[in-house]
Amino acid sequence: MHSALAVEHGVNLKPYNTFALPCMAHTLVRIRSEADVRRVVDDPELGHAPKFILGGGSNLILTHDLKPVVLKVEVPGLRLLATREDAWIVEAGAGERWHDLVSWCLDNDLPGLENMALIPGTVGAAPVQNIGAYGIELKDRFESLDAVDLMTGRTITLDGASCRFDYRDSLFKQALAGKTVITRVRLRLPRPWQPMLGYAELERKVAETGITAPSARQIFDWVVAVRRAKLPDPAVIGNAGSFFKNPVVTPEQCRDIIQRDPEIVHYPMPDGNFKLAAGWMIDACGWKGKTVGQAGVYEKQALVLVNRGDARGAEVVTLARAIQESVYGRFGIRLEPEPVVI
Repeated sequence: MHSALAVEHGVNLKPYNTFALPCMAHTLVRIRSEADVRRVVDDPELGHAPKFILGGGSNLILTHDLKPVVLKVEVPGLRLLATREDAWIVEAGAGERWHDLVSWCLDNDLPGLENMALIPGTVGAAPVQNIGAYGIELKDRFESLDAVDLMTGRTITLDGASCRFDYRDSLFKQALAGKTVITRVRLRLPRPWQPMLGYAELERKVAETGITAPSARQIFDWVVAVRRAKLPDPAVIGNAGSFFKNPVVTPEQCRDIIQRDPEIVHYPMPDGNFKLAAGWMIDACGWKGKTVGQAGVYEKQALVLVNRGDARGAEVVTLARAIQESVYGRFGIRLEPEPVVI
């Protein structure tokens, strides 16, 4: 059975997680198709073993070696599936890099994902996290996905409602966590295209350049420039992007905090609650540029934790906990990490 599967033993996952944390996988299987997942399920040894699903590793803090079988998702493919009256439907293999999909869409005159340019990670991980940036979340562009059940080997197709998307959350972090492997994702890009500019940093670019009706390519370029200025490139400095979720509070909580800290950055939400800028709070507590062991807080953006050299997962966790304590001490708010700590 193994002959058709790419199975490796004793693999260091340091190159496969963007924080560049050392971690040994006892067994790693490269998944390049739905059939590969079924082969794993049917395999007498691998089938019964616990599994760990690995995409781009951009949302992971690895603190110890992995005994479960690591399924490294590498399913390829990018294509325009359908052109409808109201939308283009694009399909991507779960192993494609998300940013490559965004670029490919623009190269093929399929706008609609440009606000989510340069988000690290793979296409298959995008629905798990319901990734989002600059006013758009994955759920706003989602059509459906295919996933293989790790118990039965059957393929299931889920639409947006079934995925239960929420802020940085989905069914795949809840009831289906570790139980299915996402293999293909289909996205719905609305026609006619309309620019999404209701975000301070994009409005600033419009004001700076005088371009009031930017093209999708122009927005893509702006988003890439803004992200590069704020976020370190994982190829240069290990990191997992924004480390903490922006907390959501009630109007009463928001008023209390504004009375104590009038400067706090906050955004109104459609449901009447307010989102607070976690990065601002961390900065206000004096963490920017600080270090614990080899893990540190990025100098240009306090929301990002970085690997200053040979950091271990435990150091990252220690630093994150210290930040949570000081933010709680000052603002009475518990920050939740975005990455999954293993």
